[in-house]
Amino acid sequence: MALVVQKYGGSSVSDAEAMRRVAKRIVATKRAGHKVVVVVSAMGDTTDDLLDLAASITDKAPQREMDMLLSAGERISMSLLAMAVNELGETAISYTGQQAGVQTDNHYGKAHIVSMVPERVARSIQDGYIAIVAGFQGVNERKDVTTLGRGGSDTTAVALAASLHADVCEIYTDVDGMFTADPRLVPKAKQIAATTFEETLEMAAHGAKILHLRAVEFARRYHVPLHVRSSFSDKSGTWISDGPAHPELKGLVPDSALTFDPEAQLMKETPVEEPLISGLAHDRSEDKITLVGVPDEPGRAAHIFEIIAQAGANIDMIVQNVSTVQPGATDLTITLPHADAADTVKALEGAKEEGGFLKVVHTGNVGKLSLVGAGMRTNPGVSAKLFGTLSKAGINIDMISTSEIRLSVLVSEDQLDEAVRAVHTAFGLDAEQVEAVVYGGTGR
Repeated sequence: MALVVQKYGGSSVSDAEAMRRVAKRIVATKRAGHKVVVVVSAMGDTTDDLLDLAASITDKAPQREMDMLLSAGERISMSLLAMAVNELGETAISYTGQQAGVQTDNHYGKAHIVSMVPERVARSIQDGYIAIVAGFQGVNERKDVTTLGRGGSDTTAVALAASLHADVCEIYTDVDGMFTADPRLVPKAKQIAATTFEETLEMAAHGAKILHLRAVEFARRYHVPLHVRSSFSDKSGTWISDGPAHPELKGLVPDSALTFDPEAQLMKETPVEEPLISGLAHDRSEDKITLVGVPDEPGRAAHIFEIIAQAGANIDMIVQNVSTVQPGATDLTITLPHADAADTVKALEGAKEEGGFLKVVHTGNVGKLSLVGAGMRTNPGVSAKLFGTLSKAGINIDMISTSEIRLSVLVSEDQLDEAVRAVHTAFGLDAEQVEAVVYGGTGR
Protein backbone atom coordinates (compact mmCIF):
# COMPACT_ATOMS: atom_id res chain seq x y z
CA MET A 1 0.00 0.00 0.00
CA ALA A 2 1.26 3.47 -0.89
CA LEU A 3 0.11 6.99 -0.13
CA VAL A 4 -0.53 8.77 -3.42
CA VAL A 5 -1.21 12.49 -3.87
CA GLN A 6 -2.87 13.28 -7.19
CA LYS A 7 -3.26 16.78 -8.63
CA TYR A 8 -5.70 17.50 -11.46
CA GLY A 9 -5.47 20.70 -13.50
CA GLY A 10 -8.35 22.78 -14.79
CA SER A 11 -8.54 21.08 -18.19
CA SER A 12 -8.86 17.69 -16.46
CA VAL A 13 -12.00 18.79 -14.56
CA SER A 14 -13.45 21.18 -17.13
CA ASP A 15 -17.02 19.83 -17.05
CA ALA A 16 -19.24 17.13 -15.52
CA GLU A 17 -18.04 14.42 -17.91
CA ALA A 18 -14.42 15.25 -17.15
CA MET A 19 -15.21 15.11 -13.43
CA ARG A 20 -16.64 11.61 -13.83
CA ARG A 21 -13.58 10.47 -15.79
CA VAL A 22 -11.23 11.79 -13.10
CA ALA A 23 -13.36 10.26 -10.35
CA LYS A 24 -13.00 6.81 -11.99
CA ARG A 25 -9.20 7.19 -11.98
CA ILE A 26 -9.20 8.22 -8.31
CA VAL A 27 -11.44 5.31 -7.31
CA ALA A 28 -9.33 2.86 -9.31
CA THR A 29 -6.23 4.01 -7.39
CA LYS A 30 -8.05 3.59 -4.08
CA ARG A 31 -9.33 0.12 -4.99
CA ALA A 32 -5.82 -0.92 -5.99
CA GLY A 33 -5.07 -0.70 -2.27
CA HIS A 34 -3.61 2.80 -1.96
CA LYS A 35 -4.42 5.78 0.22
CA VAL A 36 -5.40 8.72 -1.95
CA VAL A 37 -5.27 12.50 -1.46
CA VAL A 38 -6.42 14.66 -4.37
CA VAL A 39 -5.67 18.33 -5.08
CA VAL A 40 -7.82 20.02 -7.69
CA SER A 41 -7.68 23.26 -9.67
CA ALA A 42 -10.63 25.39 -10.76
CA MET A 43 -12.69 24.05 -13.65
CA GLY A 44 -11.49 25.06 -17.12
CA ASP A 45 -11.44 28.84 -17.52
CA THR A 46 -13.17 29.59 -14.20
CA THR A 47 -10.30 31.67 -12.83
CA ASP A 48 -10.11 33.78 -15.99
CA ASP A 49 -13.89 34.25 -15.92
CA LEU A 50 -13.74 35.45 -12.31
CA LEU A 51 -10.93 37.88 -13.18
CA ASP A 52 -13.00 39.26 -16.07
CA LEU A 53 -16.02 39.60 -13.81
CA ALA A 54 -14.02 41.56 -11.25
CA ALA A 55 -12.58 43.78 -14.00
CA SER A 56 -16.09 44.60 -15.18
CA ILE A 57 -16.83 46.04 -11.74
CA THR A 58 -13.58 47.79 -10.84
CA ASP A 59 -10.00 48.22 -11.98
CA LYS A 60 -8.85 48.76 -8.39
CA ALA A 61 -10.08 45.65 -6.59
CA PRO A 62 -8.50 45.12 -3.13
CA GLN A 63 -6.18 42.13 -3.36
CA ARG A 64 -7.74 40.60 -0.26
CA GLU A 65 -11.13 40.55 -1.97
CA MET A 66 -9.60 39.16 -5.16
CA ASP A 67 -8.19 36.24 -3.17
CA MET A 68 -11.61 35.60 -1.65
CA LEU A 69 -13.13 35.65 -5.13
CA LEU A 70 -10.54 33.52 -6.93
CA SER A 71 -10.46 30.84 -4.22
CA ALA A 72 -14.10 30.07 -5.07
CA GLY A 73 -13.10 28.29 -8.29
CA GLU A 74 -11.23 25.50 -6.52
CA ARG A 75 -13.97 25.14 -3.93
CA ILE A 76 -16.48 24.44 -6.69
CA SER A 77 -14.17 21.82 -8.20
CA MET A 78 -13.42 20.03 -4.93
CA SER A 79 -17.07 19.63 -3.94
CA LEU A 80 -18.23 18.46 -7.38
CA LEU A 81 -15.37 15.98 -7.62
CA ALA A 82 -16.19 14.64 -4.15
CA MET A 83 -19.78 14.12 -5.32
CA ALA A 84 -18.54 12.25 -8.41
CA VAL A 85 -16.36 9.95 -6.29
CA ASN A 86 -19.20 9.29 -3.85
CA GLU A 87 -21.43 8.31 -6.80
CA LEU A 88 -18.95 5.51 -7.56
CA GLY A 89 -19.31 4.00 -4.09
CA GLU A 90 -16.28 5.44 -2.29
CA THR A 91 -16.41 8.11 0.40
CA ALA A 92 -14.68 11.37 -0.46
CA ILE A 93 -14.47 14.42 1.80
CA SER A 94 -13.52 17.84 0.41
CA TYR A 95 -11.42 20.44 2.22
CA THR A 96 -10.57 24.05 1.54
CA GLY A 97 -6.94 25.10 1.80
CA GLN A 98 -7.59 26.39 5.31
CA GLN A 99 -9.28 23.15 6.40
CA ALA A 100 -6.36 21.19 4.93
CA GLY A 101 -3.89 23.13 7.07
CA VAL A 102 -2.22 25.23 4.36
CA GLN A 103 -0.83 28.24 6.25
CA THR A 104 0.71 31.11 4.30
CA ASP A 105 2.29 34.52 4.68
CA ASN A 106 0.30 37.74 4.13
CA HIS A 107 1.14 38.40 0.46
CA TYR A 108 -2.29 38.34 -1.16
CA GLY A 109 -2.28 37.07 -4.72
CA LYS A 110 1.14 35.39 -4.50
CA ALA A 111 1.35 34.00 -0.99
CA HIS A 112 4.04 31.52 0.08
CA ILE A 113 3.35 28.51 2.27
CA VAL A 114 4.95 28.89 5.69
CA SER A 115 3.68 25.69 7.29
CA MET A 116 1.55 22.62 6.62
CA VAL A 117 -0.65 21.08 9.31
CA PRO A 118 -2.86 18.62 7.38
CA GLU A 119 -4.44 16.97 10.43
CA ARG A 120 -7.94 16.59 8.99
CA VAL A 121 -6.59 15.21 5.71
CA ALA A 122 -4.45 12.67 7.60
CA ARG A 123 -7.41 11.55 9.70
CA SER A 124 -9.56 11.10 6.59
CA ILE A 125 -7.16 8.80 4.82
CA GLN A 126 -6.47 6.86 8.03
CA ASP A 127 -10.22 6.23 8.23
CA GLY A 128 -10.21 4.89 4.67
CA TYR A 129 -11.68 7.94 2.96
CA ILE A 130 -10.45 9.89 -0.05
CA ALA A 131 -9.47 13.48 0.79
CA ILE A 132 -10.03 16.11 -1.91
CA VAL A 133 -8.31 19.45 -1.30
CA ALA A 134 -8.82 22.80 -3.03
CA GLY A 135 -5.51 23.80 -4.57
CA PHE A 136 -4.07 27.30 -5.01
CA GLN A 137 -5.20 28.60 -1.62
CA GLY A 138 -4.40 28.80 2.07
CA VAL A 139 -4.97 31.03 5.07
CA ASN A 140 -2.71 33.61 6.69
CA GLU A 141 -2.16 34.52 10.34
CA ARG A 142 -5.13 36.90 10.17
CA LYS A 143 -7.35 33.97 9.11
CA ASP A 144 -7.82 35.62 5.71
CA VAL A 145 -7.95 33.47 2.60
CA THR A 146 -4.84 33.80 0.42
CA THR A 147 -3.97 32.48 -3.04
CA LEU A 148 -0.60 31.14 -4.16
CA GLY A 149 -0.52 32.64 -7.65
CA ARG A 150 -0.88 30.98 -11.03
CA GLY A 151 0.05 27.30 -10.90
CA GLY A 152 -0.36 27.28 -7.14
CA SER A 153 -2.30 24.01 -7.15
CA ASP A 154 0.92 22.21 -8.11
CA THR A 155 2.57 23.74 -5.06
CA THR A 156 -0.35 22.72 -2.83
CA ALA A 157 -0.09 19.12 -4.05
CA VAL A 158 3.66 18.80 -3.49
CA ALA A 159 3.47 20.51 -0.09
CA LEU A 160 0.76 18.05 0.98
CA ALA A 161 2.79 15.13 -0.35
CA ALA A 162 5.83 16.31 1.61
CA SER A 163 3.94 16.89 4.86
CA LEU A 164 2.09 13.55 4.62
CA HIS A 165 5.28 11.67 3.60
CA ALA A 166 3.55 10.47 0.44
CA ASP A 167 5.26 7.90 -1.78
CA VAL A 168 4.56 9.84 -4.96
CA CYS A 169 2.89 13.04 -6.16
CA GLU A 170 1.12 12.57 -9.50
CA ILE A 171 0.57 15.74 -11.51
CA TYR A 172 -2.22 15.15 -14.03
CA THR A 173 -2.48 17.48 -16.98
CA ASP A 174 -3.67 17.35 -20.60
CA VAL A 175 -0.41 16.17 -22.19
CA ASP A 176 1.35 12.83 -21.72
CA GLY A 177 4.19 14.14 -19.56
CA MET A 178 7.12 16.46 -20.24
CA PHE A 179 8.53 16.86 -23.73
CA THR A 180 11.76 18.15 -25.24
CA ALA A 181 9.81 21.29 -26.29
CA ASP A 182 6.25 22.58 -26.19
CA PRO A 183 4.40 20.05 -28.41
CA ARG A 184 1.97 22.75 -29.54
CA LEU A 185 4.93 24.60 -31.06
CA VAL A 186 7.12 21.62 -32.01
CA PRO A 187 4.88 18.70 -33.07
CA LYS A 188 7.85 16.30 -33.23
CA ALA A 189 8.96 16.99 -29.66
CA LYS A 190 9.96 13.80 -27.84
CA GLN A 191 8.52 12.68 -24.53
CA ILE A 192 10.99 12.65 -21.64
CA ALA A 193 10.62 9.36 -19.74
CA ALA A 194 12.58 10.39 -16.65
CA THR A 195 14.61 13.39 -15.55
CA THR A 196 16.06 15.11 -12.48
CA PHE A 197 14.79 17.90 -10.25
CA GLU A 198 17.65 20.15 -11.36
CA GLU A 199 16.81 19.91 -15.03
CA THR A 200 13.09 20.26 -14.33
CA LEU A 201 13.75 23.39 -12.26
CA GLU A 202 15.59 24.97 -15.18
CA MET A 203 12.81 24.03 -17.60
CA ALA A 204 10.11 25.37 -15.29
CA ALA A 205 12.00 28.56 -14.49
CA HIS A 206 12.51 29.40 -18.15
CA GLY A 207 9.13 28.89 -19.70
CA ALA A 208 8.03 25.25 -19.58
CA LYS A 209 4.40 25.42 -18.44
CA ILE A 210 3.77 21.83 -17.36
CA LEU A 211 5.03 22.25 -13.78
CA HIS A 212 5.02 25.25 -11.49
CA LEU A 213 8.54 26.31 -10.41
CA ARG A 214 7.72 26.49 -6.69
CA ALA A 215 6.27 22.99 -6.81
CA VAL A 216 9.50 21.58 -8.25
CA GLU A 217 11.51 23.43 -5.59
CA PHE A 218 9.32 21.88 -2.87
CA ALA A 219 9.71 18.43 -4.39
CA ARG A 220 13.49 18.70 -4.58
CA ARG A 221 13.81 20.02 -1.04
CA TYR A 222 11.69 17.25 0.48
CA HIS A 223 12.60 14.47 -1.99
CA VAL A 224 9.05 13.94 -3.27
CA PRO A 225 9.04 11.83 -6.47
CA LEU A 226 6.88 13.48 -9.15
CA HIS A 227 4.99 11.69 -11.88
CA VAL A 228 3.71 14.01 -14.64
CA ARG A 229 1.09 12.37 -16.83
CA SER A 230 -2.19 12.93 -18.65
CA SER A 231 -5.61 12.43 -17.11
CA PHE A 232 -6.88 11.72 -20.65
CA SER A 233 -4.77 8.58 -21.28
CA ASP A 234 -3.05 5.70 -19.49
CA LYS A 235 0.45 6.47 -20.82
CA SER A 236 3.30 6.36 -18.32
CA GLY A 237 4.28 10.04 -18.46
CA THR A 238 7.47 11.53 -17.02
CA TRP A 239 9.15 10.64 -13.72
CA ILE A 240 11.11 13.32 -11.86
CA SER A 241 13.36 12.49 -8.90
CA ASP A 242 16.80 13.10 -7.44
CA GLY A 243 17.88 9.49 -7.75
CA PRO A 244 16.53 5.93 -7.89
CA ALA A 245 12.83 5.71 -7.06
CA HIS A 246 11.66 4.46 -3.69
CA PRO A 247 11.06 0.71 -3.26
CA GLU A 248 7.54 1.50 -2.00
CA LEU A 249 6.64 2.63 -5.52
CA LYS A 250 6.55 -0.98 -6.74
CA GLY A 251 3.22 -1.44 -8.46
CA LEU A 252 2.76 2.29 -9.04
CA VAL A 253 5.56 2.84 -11.53
CA PRO A 254 7.06 1.09 -14.55
CA ASP A 255 10.28 -0.86 -13.96
CA SER A 256 12.22 1.61 -16.11
CA ALA A 257 11.36 4.43 -13.71
CA LEU A 258 12.28 2.39 -10.64
CA THR A 259 15.82 1.89 -11.88
CA PHE A 260 16.37 5.37 -13.32
CA ASP A 261 19.71 6.86 -12.34
CA PRO A 262 20.68 9.99 -14.32
CA GLU A 263 24.44 9.45 -14.00
CA ALA A 264 24.21 5.75 -14.85
CA GLN A 265 22.11 6.58 -17.90
CA LEU A 266 24.70 9.12 -18.97
CA MET A 267 27.53 6.61 -18.61
CA LYS A 268 25.71 3.85 -20.51
CA GLU A 269 24.30 5.79 -23.40
CA THR A 270 26.54 8.83 -23.92
CA PRO A 271 30.27 9.53 -23.93
CA VAL A 272 31.11 11.07 -20.55
CA GLU A 273 32.21 14.47 -21.85
CA GLU A 274 29.35 14.89 -24.30
CA PRO A 275 26.50 17.16 -23.14
CA LEU A 276 23.13 15.51 -22.61
CA ILE A 277 20.43 17.88 -23.89
CA SER A 278 17.12 17.33 -22.11
CA GLY A 279 14.99 19.86 -23.96
CA LEU A 280 14.00 23.42 -24.73
CA ALA A 281 11.86 25.88 -22.83
CA HIS A 282 10.55 29.18 -24.13
CA ASP A 283 8.93 32.16 -22.46
CA ARG A 284 6.96 35.13 -23.83
CA SER A 285 6.05 36.62 -20.46
CA GLU A 286 9.10 38.81 -19.84
CA ASP A 287 10.02 42.44 -20.58
CA LYS A 288 13.42 44.06 -20.84
CA ILE A 289 14.52 47.20 -18.97
CA THR A 290 17.80 49.00 -19.67
CA LEU A 291 19.29 51.70 -17.45
CA VAL A 292 21.49 53.88 -19.64
CA GLY A 293 24.56 55.67 -18.28
CA VAL A 294 24.85 54.15 -14.81
CA PRO A 295 27.93 55.59 -13.03
CA ASP A 296 30.63 52.92 -12.86
CA GLU A 297 31.13 53.22 -9.10
CA PRO A 298 30.93 50.80 -6.15
CA GLY A 299 27.45 50.61 -4.64
CA ARG A 300 25.51 51.94 -7.65
CA ALA A 301 24.28 48.53 -8.77
CA ALA A 302 23.38 47.57 -5.19
CA HIS A 303 21.26 50.71 -4.85
CA ILE A 304 19.48 50.03 -8.15
CA PHE A 305 18.62 46.47 -7.22
CA GLU A 306 17.31 47.61 -3.84
CA ILE A 307 14.87 49.86 -5.71
CA ILE A 308 13.83 46.97 -7.95
CA ALA A 309 13.35 44.70 -4.93
CA GLN A 310 11.17 47.30 -3.20
CA ALA A 311 9.01 47.38 -6.33
CA GLY A 312 8.40 43.65 -5.81
CA ALA A 313 9.97 42.52 -9.09
CA ASN A 314 11.56 39.13 -9.70
CA ILE A 315 14.62 39.56 -11.92
CA ASP A 316 15.63 36.89 -14.40
CA MET A 317 18.54 37.87 -16.66
CA ILE A 318 21.14 40.60 -15.90
CA VAL A 319 23.71 42.03 -18.32
CA GLN A 320 26.07 44.96 -17.70
CA ASN A 321 28.08 46.54 -20.53
CA VAL A 322 30.20 49.63 -21.12
CA SER A 323 27.80 52.49 -21.84
CA THR A 324 27.34 53.42 -25.48
CA VAL A 325 26.46 57.04 -24.67
CA GLN A 326 28.28 57.96 -21.45
CA PRO A 327 32.09 57.60 -21.03
CA GLY A 328 33.07 56.02 -17.71
CA ALA A 329 29.57 54.61 -17.21
CA THR A 330 27.76 51.34 -17.84
CA ASP A 331 24.43 50.26 -19.30
CA LEU A 332 22.57 47.79 -17.07
CA THR A 333 19.92 45.54 -18.62
CA ILE A 334 17.52 43.20 -16.81
CA THR A 335 14.59 41.01 -17.77
CA LEU A 336 11.60 40.51 -15.49
CA PRO A 337 7.97 39.32 -15.68
CA HIS A 338 5.74 41.59 -17.74
CA ALA A 339 3.40 41.94 -14.75
CA ASP A 340 6.23 43.50 -12.70
CA ALA A 341 7.50 45.85 -15.40
CA ALA A 342 5.22 48.89 -15.00
CA ASP A 343 5.81 49.29 -11.25
CA THR A 344 9.54 48.70 -11.69
CA VAL A 345 9.86 51.31 -14.45
CA LYS A 346 7.92 53.82 -12.32
CA ALA A 347 10.20 53.19 -9.34
CA LEU A 348 13.35 53.52 -11.44
CA GLU A 349 12.14 56.69 -13.15
CA GLY A 350 11.54 58.20 -9.72
CA ALA A 351 15.08 57.30 -8.62
CA LYS A 352 16.86 58.42 -11.79
CA GLU A 353 18.43 61.54 -10.32
CA GLU A 354 19.41 59.78 -7.09
CA GLY A 355 20.84 56.80 -9.02
CA GLY A 356 22.77 59.02 -11.39
CA PHE A 357 21.76 57.22 -14.59
CA LEU A 358 20.53 59.01 -17.73
CA LYS A 359 17.33 57.18 -18.72
CA VAL A 360 15.19 54.07 -18.39
CA VAL A 361 14.37 52.16 -21.58
CA HIS A 362 11.49 49.68 -21.33
CA THR A 363 11.10 47.09 -24.10
CA GLY A 364 8.33 44.53 -24.50
CA ASN A 365 7.87 41.98 -27.28
CA VAL A 366 10.86 39.86 -26.31
CA GLY A 367 11.10 36.09 -26.11
CA LYS A 368 13.45 33.80 -24.21
CA LEU A 369 14.72 30.44 -25.44
CA SER A 370 16.47 28.14 -22.96
CA LEU A 371 18.44 24.99 -23.77
CA VAL A 372 18.59 22.64 -20.76
CA GLY A 373 20.85 19.64 -20.17
CA ALA A 374 23.81 18.21 -18.27
CA GLY A 375 27.41 19.17 -19.02
CA MET A 376 26.59 22.20 -21.15
CA ARG A 377 28.79 24.78 -19.51
CA THR A 378 31.96 22.73 -19.96
CA ASN A 379 31.27 21.92 -23.61
CA PRO A 380 31.94 24.82 -26.01
CA GLY A 381 30.24 22.94 -28.83
CA VAL A 382 26.81 23.63 -27.33
CA SER A 383 27.20 27.40 -27.49
CA ALA A 384 28.68 27.25 -30.98
CA LYS A 385 25.86 25.09 -32.29
CA LEU A 386 23.16 27.22 -30.65
CA PHE A 387 24.52 30.54 -31.87
CA GLY A 388 25.30 29.12 -35.31
CA THR A 389 21.78 27.76 -35.68
CA LEU A 390 20.21 31.10 -34.76
CA SER A 391 22.58 32.93 -37.10
CA LYS A 392 21.63 30.70 -40.04
CA ALA A 393 17.96 31.36 -39.28
CA GLY A 394 18.61 35.11 -39.33
CA ILE A 395 17.71 35.51 -35.65
CA ASN A 396 19.59 38.14 -33.64
CA ILE A 397 20.54 37.44 -30.01
CA ASP A 398 19.87 40.29 -27.60
CA MET A 399 21.05 38.81 -24.28
CA ILE A 400 22.73 35.62 -23.06
CA SER A 401 22.53 33.93 -19.64
CA THR A 402 24.02 30.61 -18.47
CA SER A 403 24.06 28.17 -15.58
CA GLU A 404 25.68 24.75 -15.15
CA ILE A 405 22.86 23.04 -17.04
CA ARG A 406 21.18 25.87 -18.97
CA LEU A 407 21.92 28.32 -21.77
CA SER A 408 19.33 31.06 -22.37
CA VAL A 409 19.11 33.69 -25.08
CA LEU A 410 16.76 36.62 -25.52
CA VAL A 411 15.41 37.22 -29.02
CA SER A 412 12.63 39.21 -30.65
CA GLU A 413 9.25 37.72 -29.75
CA ASP A 414 8.15 37.50 -33.39
CA GLN A 415 11.14 35.20 -34.09
CA LEU A 416 10.80 33.01 -30.99
CA ASP A 417 8.72 30.22 -32.56
CA GLU A 418 11.12 29.93 -35.49
CA ALA A 419 14.08 29.91 -33.08
CA VAL A 420 12.62 27.08 -30.96
CA ARG A 421 11.90 24.88 -33.97
CA ALA A 422 15.33 25.50 -35.54
CA VAL A 423 17.26 24.77 -32.33
CA HIS A 424 15.15 21.69 -31.52
CA THR A 425 16.04 20.23 -34.92
CA ALA A 426 19.71 21.27 -34.78
CA PHE A 427 20.27 19.40 -31.50
CA GLY A 428 18.67 16.20 -32.81
CA LEU A 429 15.65 16.38 -30.52
CA ASP A 430 13.00 15.84 -33.22
CA ALA A 431 11.11 12.56 -33.06
CA GLU A 432 10.70 10.55 -36.27
CA GLN A 433 6.97 11.13 -36.07
CA VAL A 434 4.53 13.16 -34.01
CA GLU A 435 4.37 11.73 -30.45
CA ALA A 436 2.62 14.43 -28.46
CA VAL A 437 -1.12 14.85 -28.00
CA VAL A 438 -2.51 17.92 -26.24
CA TYR A 439 -5.90 16.54 -25.18
CA GLY A 440 -7.35 19.65 -23.56
CA GLY A 441 -5.62 22.33 -25.60
CA THR A 442 -3.92 24.16 -22.74
CA GLY A 443 -0.94 22.02 -21.75
CA ARG A 444 -2.07 22.04 -18.10
